[in-house]
Amino acid sequence: MVEFKRKIYRRGSSYETTLPMPILFALEDKKKYYAVFRFDSKKNRWYVDFEKMKKGDGE
Repeated sequence: MVEFKRKIYRRGSSYETTLPMPILFALEDKKKYYAVFRFDSKKNRWYVDFEKMKKGDGE
């Protein structure tokens, strides 16, 4: 199993973190994606999925 620790830092009135490059290896670097965070309350675990942005979505 691979493990990554990331610092959570304050930004204004919320918090942020960054995703390390090894997690992004399967994504095409020329395309834009959403990082989707999902929480499974039964397992008490977070999951990160990536969805391609459609034309006209965001910047």
